[in-house]
Amino acid sequence: MKPVEIYTTPICGYCVRAKKLLSQKGVSYAEINVMVRPAKRTQMIHRTKGRTSVPQIFIGGKHIGGCDELYALERIGRLDAILVA
Repeated sequence: MKPVEIYTTPICGYCVRAKKLLSQKGVSYAEINVMVRPAKRTQMIHRTKGRTSVPQIFIGGKHIGGCDELYALERIGRLDAILVA
């Protein structure tokens, strides 16, 4: 399984949904709370080429987007392959 990183804040409903999907699939992830660690928000913005919203999700170091993109990959049956490929 590729490493998964997710930039979040504790008040973000989309973050909760993204983490729930990953947990349901048995995927462990490193959560980076940008509210508690503001310097990590700057890192997130740099890694995502300017995106400022959370969640921002990386699988195997590759940016896949936010919650909507994560669920879209699941809907079309590609998420599992991305997680393990």
